Amino acid sequence: MKADEKTVIHKIKAESKKKVVKKEFIKQWDNLEENRGRTIAYWITTVLVSAELALGGVWDIMQLPLVTEVITRLGYPPYFLTIIGIWKVLGAVALLIPRFPRLKEWAYAGAIFNYTGAIASFLIMGDDIKTILYPIIQIVLVIASWALRPPSRRNPVSQCNMPGI
Repeated sequence: MKADEKTVIHKIKAESKKKVVKKEFIKQWDNLEENRGRTIAYWITTVLVSAELALGGVWDIMQLPLVTEVITRLGYPPYFLTIIGIWKVLGAVALLIPRFPRLKEWAYAGAIFNYTGAIASFLIMGDDIKTILYPIIQIVLVIASWALRPPSRRNPVSQCNMPGI
């Protein structure tokens, strides 16, 4: 093989490598952008859920007249607000702090129990759809936050092989 042929072959291989590297870079960049969007969506939903739990929990602990009126109308004793309020505040903290994935699982479950319990209580008392709309929205946010969790915030034992979960 002549020197010119070797140079041409070398240039072709170099160009080929550049194309492969460029394709790999684009692929990684696309994955980064996708993960960035997922991370942003996770934090938006998680902050909204945590803010609702924290604020609602503080209102419950303080037994504000608005929440006391609702809870007694539903047939629950006022001290129930203190119990639920403490759990809500603890759940909000658990969702926001790093690590402790099992604790986060329990916080998500507690939020679902809270909102589904609210819906059931409102329906049993004959309330209309407008009353249960807010807890339904909260359930959607809790599920979205749970589904969008990054791997570092997932309980390794509960991970399954389904995409997106």
